[in-house]
Amino acid sequence: MSALLQIRDVFVRFHLRGGIFSSAGTIDAVSGVSLDVEEGKTYGIVGESGSGKTTLARAVAGLHHASEGSIIYRGQELVNLPEAEFRKLRREIVMMFQDPIGSLSPRLTIKSLITEPFRIQGMKDRDLDAEARRLLTMVGLPPEFASRYPYQISGGQARRVGVARALALDPKLLIADEPTAGLDVSIQGEMLNLLARLQDELGLAIMIITHNLNVVRHITDKVGIMYLGKLVEEGATEEVFVRPQHPYTLALLAANPEPDPDAQLMRVELQGEPPSILRRPKGCEFHTRCPFVQARCSRDVPAWTTHASGAHRCHFPEIWTREVQAAS
Repeated sequence: MSALLQIRDVFVRFHLRGGIFSSAGTIDAVSGVSLDVEEGKTYGIVGESGSGKTTLARAVAGLHHASEGSIIYRGQELVNLPEAEFRKLRREIVMMFQDPIGSLSPRLTIKSLITEPFRIQGMKDRDLDAEARRLLTMVGLPPEFASRYPYQISGGQARRVGVARALALDPKLLIADEPTAGLDVSIQGEMLNLLARLQDELGLAIMIITHNLNVVRHITDKVGIMYLGKLVEEGATEEVFVRPQHPYTLALLAANPEPDPDAQLMRVELQGEPPSILRRPKGCEFHTRCPFVQARCSRDVPAWTTHASGAHRCHFPEIWTREVQAAS
């Protein structure tokens, strides 16, 4: 399977304004991330708030500028691509935003909202009534929803409308930012099943941005774990869940609600809050919270180490995995 999207050493840098108590400068919200999204596959990006996962997704969608590195989509470099050229790709790369109701204009009907991409792209030959019926049916909503307004539908229905709008122009890559946030568990399952069905039918590649590990395990083929703007672990989803190679991944898994009451969980607690990206720790940036920290961790930056099922940034995975296994 070939890579539809290739991200290489991407930095997203923001400029700070100086004030009375602060000086001007820059921060790297995304710091040297590399990953591939394959055609027809789902890649999940996981991390706490402030980890940089949404910023990375917005850089892929052209909503943030990548300061350094390369983002290649179907062989075309997106970094520094003129807006007129990027506009042509917006038929193929679409982003579905986190807030289902807030992202829909309350003054427009559902028909107007889901067919708006045709008007934006100047596709005047389309029968918008027929397109609205097609798109609503595709996401499991009745055609009569076309005449409703966003305030007249539920959060789950609004999420389906967002999917319909995103898929109007038959894209190749869907970027879904927290696609199940704020939904009941049963509705979350319906949404994930919808995305999986549409992926099979349309051959979509999907990049999911989430903090919900149950979502990741349910739908993704591959997962990347981000911390302070960096990828600290990546691998096939089931391998990462069963054999994590970074203590941050282990801590996220340990904090995740386990549906199996008989499962033996590896209990690991994170220490303190994530440090500010304005004052990144030296060495391994996770060492200030790591329960398995060694002296070297505060001095040396861990290399990106590949292994049979993925890659990680940790000096001593063999040490802490033995400790966890012994304690389990």
